[in-house]
Amino acid sequence: MKFSLVAETLKFMEGTTKRLELTKYLVDLFKITPPEIISHVVYLLQGKLRPDHEGIEMGIAEKIAIKAISKSAGVPIKKIQQEYNKLGDFGQAASKILEQKTQTTFLTQDITVERVYDTLYKIAELKGARSQDMKMKYISSLLNDATPIEAGFILKIITNSLRLGIADFTILDSLAIAFTGTKENRGMLEHAYNVSSDLGKVASAVAKNGIEAIKNFQVAVFSPVRPMLAERVKSPQEAHEKMGAEFAAEYKLDGERVQVHLQGEKIILYSRSLENITNYYPDIVEKISRAINAKEVILEAEAVAINEDSGEFLAFQELMHRRRKYGVTKAVSQYPITVNFFDVMFVDSKSCLNLSYKERRKMLEKLVKEDTFAKLVPMIIVKNDNDVEDFLENAINAGCEGLMLKQLDGIYKAGARGSNWLKIKREYRNELGDSLDLVVIGAFYGRGRRTGKYGALLLGTYNNETDTFPSICKVGTGFTDESLDQFYQILSDKITIKKNPRIESGLEADVWFEPEVVIEIVASEITLSPIHKTAMDTIRKGSGLALRFPKFTGRIRLEKTPENATTDQEIISLYNGQKRAVQEEKKQNYL
Repeated sequence: MKFSLVAETLKFMEGTTKRLELTKYLVDLFKITPPEIISHVVYLLQGKLRPDHEGIEMGIAEKIAIKAISKSAGVPIKKIQQEYNKLGDFGQAASKILEQKTQTTFLTQDITVERVYDTLYKIAELKGARSQDMKMKYISSLLNDATPIEAGFILKIITNSLRLGIADFTILDSLAIAFTGTKENRGMLEHAYNVSSDLGKVASAVAKNGIEAIKNFQVAVFSPVRPMLAERVKSPQEAHEKMGAEFAAEYKLDGERVQVHLQGEKIILYSRSLENITNYYPDIVEKISRAINAKEVILEAEAVAINEDSGEFLAFQELMHRRRKYGVTKAVSQYPITVNFFDVMFVDSKSCLNLSYKERRKMLEKLVKEDTFAKLVPMIIVKNDNDVEDFLENAINAGCEGLMLKQLDGIYKAGARGSNWLKIKREYRNELGDSLDLVVIGAFYGRGRRTGKYGALLLGTYNNETDTFPSICKVGTGFTDESLDQFYQILSDKITIKKNPRIESGLEADVWFEPEVVIEIVASEITLSPIHKTAMDTIRKGSGLALRFPKFTGRIRLEKTPENATTDQEIISLYNGQKRAVQEEKKQNYL
């Protein structure tokens, strides 16, 4: 398949921010793509070569790409950098430079999707002292044969700057329409994606064999399951309203969620965002098989840093010291952990997702042999508000964040957020004192001491119905000079020239970012806002919801994807709970 067909589609997509139009362009592209290579096209649209959990990265810095352009076009590096600075778009700058190409290549090969993909895969496999030079040569060979438009998009893909405003759900919609004739089948494709975490594999199956092939997707060891998420509630009363009279309550630990895959002697660990984190936890790999009574299993656990002397849980930040390339062995000894299991997804060739929570918990209790390292998350069955209050107090005293509340007959809904699982923290019971996980979508330049840095960040929630990031607040407090420097560095490669179409904001930021970084915020309350877009028109026509007196807690949620951020629906629920609390207080004062 000619790569020009992909490049033309991408150019059309860059010209719109409308989801219906973006979906139509993708549908048209998928229909003309041979089924044998549709997985390649889907991966390239995602800016990757394989699913995230396989950890295959191209590892190409802009400097190498600029050298490749210089070699191919015969122009000085300085000129390329000037054009890039002027246009602010790496692909457009490359296209313009290559249009003026002075070197001529007499023997050219067609640029096909297969050639682009295979070349990028070779680049990803390169290691060692000469790998940078070889990467540059491979890129240059593609640019020599590509048209300026093709070259621009190839460079955008390899530098991870292909910013089209599409997410996985848009691709799933397009695949459903292209190969089943209706968007209504997206749910089946989404389930296949949730249990495989491999969008290319889903695309290949539906393109080759239609919707029937999607039904064959099952949970499998070493193919991580997209985790189930919880809604939040503010009080035990609200929990009982949603769950009924009786449900389970578990400690909500302040650690890293870990998906443990075990088959014989082989163990692989995945994070909440499905990154392979096995290297950060050699102690789990070494010790956990002795505590698991199964040959093949997928379990969910929380890895929590502990004080070895007292045994008490430590804060999440302590655990993040393990996130390093070097010195992991030393970090393991300095920051010991316990592994606390709370769910089972798969045991000895059988999926457990459709079993009730009660059945899964019983199974888990038989699978895990507790010791000082491996434990079960404490759980009780609660029947009234006092049970919840008492258990919550115990959890807080043990160093936990709060409680997870779970429907006894609820199944495990992979990749979904719903009322089968609820979370409650002590602060929910009064004003909005709880933390929210929000996405950084923009920034405003600072003044005075903050000149040359960002003085405030624009934050958004995640709307899982529209797959967008509506703004909810502008935050400028809680930052230290050190954290401002850190943000400036982290966000430097997330900058976009125009606002990503998935971002909805009534404020015009000085700088827009790709919605990728998640941070933790606290605030005093939620208010109606004519400017911010979270839950727009839901409570009142023409108004969204915003945070009053937001403050950065100092915690960057490295383990969370933007789609795992606090949702519109959670904000609405918190707002309604806050409103009820105020009405109740007024009633008590009146009495």
